[in-house]
Amino acid sequence: MRLPRLLDAVEVRVLGALLEKEQTTPEVYPLTLNALVAACNQRSNRDPVMELAAGDVEAALDRLHEDVMVWPVSGARSQRWRHNVDRRWELEPATKAVLTVLLLRGPQTPGELRSRCERMHPFDSPPEVEQALSALAEGPEALVRQLPRQPGQKEARWAHLVASEPETPEAVTAAPTPARRSALENRLAELEARVERLEQALAERGERG
Repeated sequence: MRLPRLLDAVEVRVLGALLEKEQTTPEVYPLTLNALVAACNQRSNRDPVMELAAGDVEAALDRLHEDVMVWPVSGARSQRWRHNVDRRWELEPATKAVLTVLLLRGPQTPGELRSRCERMHPFDSPPEVEQALSALAEGPEALVRQLPRQPGQKEARWAHLVASEPETPEAVTAAPTPARRSALENRLAELEARVERLEQALAERGERG
């Protein structure tokens, strides 16, 4: 069984943050509670941005632990946490990267996913992203689904089903031209990566302090 129940927003953020840090900063994974709180509250690569207290994250970890979706790891200095969904969700590098971005940023087009998955799993072509999405959407316990394409959209968006059926917005802003959008997304991805590294460094410095 992939999902024992639908997850709440804090649980989704916790799982997404654990999955992301495992792939982007494996040297600091598993994460301490403080590092996980910082990862959940990042201003970059998150939509929506959250302001979770340590108690919120700890309570979500307890609930996820009961469902065997996260697991504590005792270290020499402090307890750390890791996710436990690779086998349950049958994740491979490509599907793990795609699902991570969907958990952290909400519905995305294949083009957005390709750009934002680059640090976790680089895709050589758009069809590779679509193949990963199709794998996650297969079977009676699908983890993602394609949303109806809205007016002004060149690509349909995909959303995760870990929490609940995603709502389709009544209106969306028309997308820029593909060439312009690609340049903007590449620049944004670079800036987000810089901010993420700085936030992680500050979190680690706070733990050592």
